[in-house]
Amino acid sequence: MYLLDANPGNDLVNFLHDASRWLASWSHDMFTFDDEWARVVCGYGLAALVYLVLGNIVAQRVRRL
Repeated sequence: MYLLDANPGNDLVNFLHDASRWLASWSHDMFTFDDEWARVVCGYGLAALVYLVLGNIVAQRVRRL
């Protein structure tokens, strides 16, 4: 939503921002790039990648049962 310059006053945008901020709280401000868009992409991208890998591992274990 940040990269698309979404309206922060919109309820859906606000909800998605709060949810993503909570999910990526451990990786927020981990990177110190000069450009804000690079910090956003790396911080939230890292969290998304970690959750993707963890979800894949859990799905494989469940599938084996």
